[in-house]
Amino acid sequence: MNAPEHVTIHAATERLSLTWRDGQTQWIDNATLRERCPCSTCRRLTHSGKAARIEPHLAIVDMQPMGYGVQIAFSDGHAQGIYPWDYLAGIA
Repeated sequence: MNAPEHVTIHAATERLSLTWRDGQTQWIDNATLRERCPCSTCRRLTHSGKAARIEPHLAIVDMQPMGYGVQIAFSDGHAQGIYPWDYLAGIA
């Protein structure tokens, strides 16, 4: 999948917006992104029936493009997940 045209952190509303090439804008809550982190540690927790503890008012503190996706660092210290563009497009 192609990268979105714009990726914007909205700190005040604790959301991320992605504007895709077709003009559609997708909004994802920070907590949803953290809950669905695709890193191996978080996937292992999910498969074992456990869930990461999500702090209230979770913020995105950094984002780094990785070609096929983006690495997101959260205010709880978690920064291992690389979110592929197609994975993000599938999060509603």
